[in-house]
Amino acid sequence: MRQRSLVLCYHAVSDCWTDPLAVGATTLERQVRWLRRRGYRPVTAAEVLDNRRRTLHVTFDDAFRNIATALTALERLGTPVTVFACTRHAEGGLPLDVPELRQRAEQAPSELATMSWDALRELADRGVEIGSHTVSHPHLPRLSDTELRHELRRSKEQIEAQLGRRCRFLAYPYGEDDGRIHAAAQAAGYTAAFTLGTAGGGLERFALGRVDIYRGDGRLRFALKTSPLRRPAKALLSVARGR
Repeated sequence: MRQRSLVLCYHAVSDCWTDPLAVGATTLERQVRWLRRRGYRPVTAAEVLDNRRRTLHVTFDDAFRNIATALTALERLGTPVTVFACTRHAEGGLPLDVPELRQRAEQAPSELATMSWDALRELADRGVEIGSHTVSHPHLPRLSDTELRHELRRSKEQIEAQLGRRCRFLAYPYGEDDGRIHAAAQAAGYTAAFTLGTAGGGLERFALGRVDIYRGDGRLRFALKTSPLRRPAKALLSVARGR
């Protein structure tokens, strides 16, 4: 099975925070409208598994509070959304405090504040799919089998207990995954899992590719990143360089 659905991955949404992670709300809406005009049909995360051409799903990693405006716009556009949350931060809507973002958190703590359980519950009631982004946003390949099992199973259990509904989907932090992690995700009871780009080997249902979108992706770059010809073009370019 070769994945045909286009799955976008966003993080923060802010018009005033100029960090690469933060896409402007108007820009995000324009990007989705442009894909709709090009014939992409919005589908749910579950429908991504149907593997149909010209289908579109939108995801947000980290469950930052500032994505709320974008979610409202996507609802107006009839575009299903999945938000992936780290359960340790949802306890109090804490800023995402991973080492890679520590300096940014000191400079703009409100922009990195995450959604609380109450906020996630409200989204779920509105029809937004809430998935796991693990407990603490670790680099999964660096974990022992026991640590990996805890991050995947515990986060799933917490989301299900807090929201009163199944947690079916997982997104790997940093898009880091391999065959061992795919097997652990399956064993933890997830329906499927998303990475960034595409992963080689493992279980394909647990390595669903996404296109990550950042503030610096202007119109041309966005068009290239989301083009169905992007992968074959890159492959041909690699062959040409090899020669």
